[in-house]
Amino acid sequence: MVDFLAENNLCGQAVLRIVSRGNAIIAELLRLSEFIPAVFRLKDKSDQQKYGDIICDFSYFKGPEYYDSKLEAKPDLQDLDDEFRENNLEILSRFYLAFESVHKYIVDLIRYLDDLYEGVYIQQTLETVLLNEDGKQLLCEALYLYGVMLLVIDQKMEGEVRERMLVSYYRYSAARSSADSNLDDICKLLRSTGYSSQSGAKRPANYPESYFQRVPISSTFISMVIGRLRSDDIYNQVSAYPLPEHRSTALANQAAMLYVCLYFIPSILQTQQAKMREIVDKYFPDNWVISVYMGITVNLVEAWEPYKAAKIALNYTLDSANIREQASRYSVSMEGLRPQIQQLLKEGFLREEIILDNVPKLLNCLRDCNVSIRWLMLHTADSAYDPNNKRLRQIKDQVINDSKYNPKILFQVLLDTAQFEFTLKEMFKKMLSEKQLKWESYRAEGSERMTELAEVFSGVKPLTRVEKNENLQAWFREISKQIESLNYEDSTAAGRKTVQLIQALVEVQEFHQLESNLQVCQFLADTRKFLHQMIRTINIKEEVLITMQIVGDLSYAWQIIDSFTSIMQESIRVNPSMVTKLRATFLKLASALDLPLLRINQANSPDLLSVSQFYSGELVTYVRKVLQIIPESMFTSLAKIIKLQIHAIMEVPTRLDKDKLKDYAQLGARYEVAKLTHAISIFTEGILMMKTTLVGIIKVDPKQLLEDGIRKELVRRVAYALHKGLIFNPKAKTSELMPKLKEMAATMDGFYRAFEYIQDYVSIYGLKIWQEEVSRIINYNVEQECNSFLRTKIQDWQSVYQSTHIPIPKFPAVDESATFIGRLCREILRITDPKATCYMDQLNTWYDLKTHQEVTNNRLFSEIQDTLGTFGLNGLDRLLCFMMVKELQMITREHYTLDMTVHHHSPLHFFVLFLSANASKGYANAVAKTQRIWGPYLESIMKVGQMQILRQQIANELNYSCKFDSKHLAAALENLNKSLLADIEAHYQDPSLPYPKEDNNLLYEITASLEAAGIHNPLNKVWKATDPVDWSPLVLGLLTLLKQFHSRYTEQFLALIGQFIRSVMEQCTSQKIPDMPSDVVGALMFLEDYVRYTKLPRKVAEAHVPSFIFDEFRTVL
Repeated sequence: MVDFLAENNLCGQAVLRIVSRGNAIIAELLRLSEFIPAVFRLKDKSDQQKYGDIICDFSYFKGPEYYDSKLEAKPDLQDLDDEFRENNLEILSRFYLAFESVHKYIVDLIRYLDDLYEGVYIQQTLETVLLNEDGKQLLCEALYLYGVMLLVIDQKMEGEVRERMLVSYYRYSAARSSADSNLDDICKLLRSTGYSSQSGAKRPANYPESYFQRVPISSTFISMVIGRLRSDDIYNQVSAYPLPEHRSTALANQAAMLYVCLYFIPSILQTQQAKMREIVDKYFPDNWVISVYMGITVNLVEAWEPYKAAKIALNYTLDSANIREQASRYSVSMEGLRPQIQQLLKEGFLREEIILDNVPKLLNCLRDCNVSIRWLMLHTADSAYDPNNKRLRQIKDQVINDSKYNPKILFQVLLDTAQFEFTLKEMFKKMLSEKQLKWESYRAEGSERMTELAEVFSGVKPLTRVEKNENLQAWFREISKQIESLNYEDSTAAGRKTVQLIQALVEVQEFHQLESNLQVCQFLADTRKFLHQMIRTINIKEEVLITMQIVGDLSYAWQIIDSFTSIMQESIRVNPSMVTKLRATFLKLASALDLPLLRINQANSPDLLSVSQFYSGELVTYVRKVLQIIPESMFTSLAKIIKLQIHAIMEVPTRLDKDKLKDYAQLGARYEVAKLTHAISIFTEGILMMKTTLVGIIKVDPKQLLEDGIRKELVRRVAYALHKGLIFNPKAKTSELMPKLKEMAATMDGFYRAFEYIQDYVSIYGLKIWQEEVSRIINYNVEQECNSFLRTKIQDWQSVYQSTHIPIPKFPAVDESATFIGRLCREILRITDPKATCYMDQLNTWYDLKTHQEVTNNRLFSEIQDTLGTFGLNGLDRLLCFMMVKELQMITREHYTLDMTVHHHSPLHFFVLFLSANASKGYANAVAKTQRIWGPYLESIMKVGQMQILRQQIANELNYSCKFDSKHLAAALENLNKSLLADIEAHYQDPSLPYPKEDNNLLYEITASLEAAGIHNPLNKVWKATDPVDWSPLVLGLLTLLKQFHSRYTEQFLALIGQFIRSVMEQCTSQKIPDMPSDVVGALMFLEDYVRYTKLPRKVAEAHVPSFIFDEFRTVL
């Protein structure tokens, strides 16, 4: 018969593909469970108020028209809905595809069963497939995986959240109009069950059986699967656990499958006591906490509580005497195994001969260790016991007391077992790879010895006191040939023949009185030794490695292991070399990947890589979490070093009097610094002792792990310092800005100096890491702050600055700003507000309008440069740009109102055409009639102008620091900028000359570099998107606004101002008014400043205002 899993066996391949897909779906569900948008939980009141009307559960389907009409009635709500769709449709689509794949999985399984029933697969029926070993396994797995999917979905994604996501997807996607969409079926399958994974939550009635029965599956199929799981050892695991007391461990995976599958026929759990008693006696006589899939633990006491038959059957296991017996047995086992395994791990104890002579004993020791660890870890795990359940608490307390449970001892045994297992595996693999080579070398050695002895008895080869003996000569020659003829391929015959040869060599020594000659005896002994080695070597079998792999399974601890993290970290802190033992434990944990990947690999599925990456990534993340204690401890020591360096140790001057040498020596403080530095070096050494390790499919380099850990700790501390240090009180009488910036600069300098000090001791590029991580922190915070101005938000998983391995922490907002950079920016805007301050352009200083005291000056930006560096100033500039765009959009929205009002008043049209005889009165009337709309318009323009002044100051500071710190870079950028502009101008004059193409990123990239170096004019950027006033912000605000439109608008604006000046001056001349009116002086000042800021030639202004008016204006000034 054709192999069931052969490529040409369609029946086997079909079910293999289904099972393979099932494992991949579970991995995707687990992956997505970490990316559920928080907004769908609607936990915060703010979220409920904001999104309550646009996020609905399945109640939406009862009256979609009502919800849609409610949205249409409110434009703001509609706008919010559109924004929500843009931000969440991508992740919703990913979730929907995962949900759809669950439904498709069960539909495909049912179709496969129908095909079997209808005889689509020739000579194959459900019965014949279940008789086949692989077929039996795959059909059982297919049903089990479907149950696991449903349990994972309900455990990781709450019912209400699922419903909200599905409704949102339905509303936002095209699926609602698609004819072949099975959205209705998916909604029916995944509607809320009422289950909650929260501690203390009440279990819904008939859960999970009613959930499992939402899609009907053939009851015959389920019964046959459960029958096989009840009666057979479907994975032949018992052979790896020969001892009867290990049987429940041997069948643990099968027990987990049976637990899940029983929910498909709850009547067995409820009423069939005989079957349940049989199941409990076989699978659960000594255990009640099981691992369902990849460490998801279930306590049968709680799970089977509602089912009468199951509860009664389990009572025998949960009898107090049985619990005491099991717990005591494992307690005694642990006490005996601990010294035994420590003896085996002693340096030089595990040698090749010992391993080959004691394989069964060593395997028994491994079995005992792993079984004991498994039972104790599962039955003492906090996650397996609900603290609100009194009976569970009592059982847990009894287990802990009777087993004398000590987590540190258990962890130590786990470490030692993992190390022993790893060492044994590596040695066995090496022996297996060298098996044939060694066997052949022993055979050659033995054959040579016999040939030499034959020559000795020929009388030709001189050997003391050996007489010629032709019979022995011929006999030894024959033995030599016999040894030579041994065949490695036929190991059974070779082994039998080798034993006979050893016996013959013993007999020849006895019967021919050869003991008297020591050299002949030595030859015979050596040959016997080689033959013995051949027998040992031929017995090295791969089955031993397979048994070790089965016995060493740690998949049940995939999640429980996290409870030992603090113990691991404490042991590393005390003894950093502990990392080498932990490496073996992590590799043991990596064996859990075999469970989900086996079928995916067999099916040659393209999902292999993504599933491997997910589980390997999870494990590597855990490894990083455990080893993070090293960078944390290093930074704690580092903080002490910096404190000593700044406050205790005096800097030694270049010249020093001899009698003061003792004062500067400060031996105590310097010894303390040396001690702390040594401790840091030891920690580094500890992690570097862990060799490069392949965890799943991800290679873990200890040096990289150390660097990432240092980066993570640096990011955590710096981000926290920036968050705490830059919180301002807007009600403070004097601004806290400068003192807090100075304080923050000192903190950042402390971090910088610490990093500079440590880099040589831990062999890292300190400056590189510092600049990369600080820039990442600032850019990420700027990005998050700018999100409030964006319609389509940048989520954490989309951000180029956020990282899973080195995450930038997010802190709750303390005011309207989301991050420290927003608080800093708004504080600067507050203290330089044009309503309260006046900006003096020549002095680069802001003065208070009331007290005339200086508020701040350009030194502020030098302080920001000292605190946050170039990245901080750049980020501030970028945030100001977003704020300006918002203001300009408001101006543009108000523009239509202003435009209509202005056009309604004919005097303005009149003024454009010719000079008015009564200009003052006409302009005054026009201004009076439009008075109502000037207020908000002026406020927005002033804000834009204020931000432009700040951006100019930022550009100046950046340019100054760039020229000072890196003059060659500044010169190179300036020259490149000039040459590019010259080329572009030349292209516009002669289009045949080259110009950067659309796909050329040169201009975009060079702009970023120029802005970082301050080599740009903020006033030239296009942004599209009655009381006395501060003059500079007004001029710059208007200038920026005009830049957003075509140049003809600027010309028209200047023409109107010129018209106004000439009309009023004409009236003054005709009425013989000697003084120039203040309105005209203001308009002329605007023109002068406009020309100065835009760096345009004077003739632009003189085209609209005669030069003699400018001359007279200067005399007035």
